[in-house]
Amino acid sequence: MHPAHATRFDEQFAPRIAEAIAACFATTVHTEILPYGGHGHPTRVRIHASPIESLGHYPHPLNLFLTWDSDEIERLMGAEGPARFAGYLAALPRKLEAWRHVRELDFVSHTQGEPTILIGGLDFGS
Repeated sequence: MHPAHATRFDEQFAPRIAEAIAACFATTVHTEILPYGGHGHPTRVRIHASPIESLGHYPHPLNLFLTWDSDEIERLMGAEGPARFAGYLAALPRKLEAWRHVRELDFVSHTQGEPTILIGGLDFGS
């Protein structure tokens, strides 16, 4: 990926993804951006929270990382990128729900089945 595009993604797109995800949950679920660190170290958005013990569904606290395909990030820089990204942000609540079903994730109790979960190679389709 072109370094300038990685920087732009870190500064302009990743914060909006983190904010949109955080808006889907109570204030006890946190998001943070781990910026691009060079080849093999993509930008990550981390979703994490302390478990709610009384509701615990899975054995591990919520600790989920999201990464996106570098070609998809490059496409965001094109003319259709803003519209594609807006559709992606609008679709995030539905995507989070779908991930809950295919991965052992319980956003209500802030727990998951594995110590760390990576959902990588994501695209910006809505």
